Amino acid sequence: MNTKAISKKNGHNLNGFSTEAIGDDHLFTSLETPMKANAFDMSNEEKKNRISILFSEIMDVLGLDLTDDSLSGTPDRVAKMYVEEIFSGLDPQNKPKVALFDNKYQYNQMLVEKNITFYSNCEHHFVPIIGKAHIAYKSSGKVIGLSKLNRIVQYYAKRPQVQERLTQQIANELKTILDTEDIAVIIDAKHLCVSSRGVQDDTSTTVTTYYGGIFNTPEKINEIQNYINN
Repeated sequence: MNTKAISKKNGHNLNGFSTEAIGDDHLFTSLETPMKANAFDMSNEEKKNRISILFSEIMDVLGLDLTDDSLSGTPDRVAKMYVEEIFSGLDPQNKPKVALFDNKYQYNQMLVEKNITFYSNCEHHFVPIIGKAHIAYKSSGKVIGLSKLNRIVQYYAKRPQVQERLTQQIANELKTILDTEDIAVIIDAKHLCVSSRGVQDDTSTTVTTYYGGIFNTPEKINEIQNYINN
């Protein structure tokens, strides 16, 4: 895995860019999610225990009273949520098992699965990204169960993300599984790092696309867009 480590020093990373500017510009450093080599040395239980302790410290620094009945269990709840739910896509053991089937119907046109709802988190501020993914593919002889398309989207969404990377990761996974370049991925999402902080624009959304193989033509792009919009 070839990734660049970002190290904060006096508000700048190793390349000299302001860390605040990087976050606002949604720069990403790799098509792979940046992970440490020893990311899985700790068990999930150990991770939850450690996160709970650290989140308690954050709450304490903020001045919150951890003896209050409403707050006392928050560190444990956050730790469980991080490891088992919203960041579960970091663990390759959670990657969905995918079975392919022969294309016995000889369906040789595009298949479009649209409006796949997902929840992710911006890796620059750890606040939600909420959106819909639309996927199209043309069979190379095998087909995939429709629910597996949703599960692949959810797997890559459940990690700290940048939308451009999420789009590419889903496309690359489908190309590998289906053994075809004829893949299209369109993601339309709202970023709470834009709507709930900073510029606080609650109306804008971000669209990213991947068009491969036969889908990378103006005619096919227009056809896919018509399916999605209808």
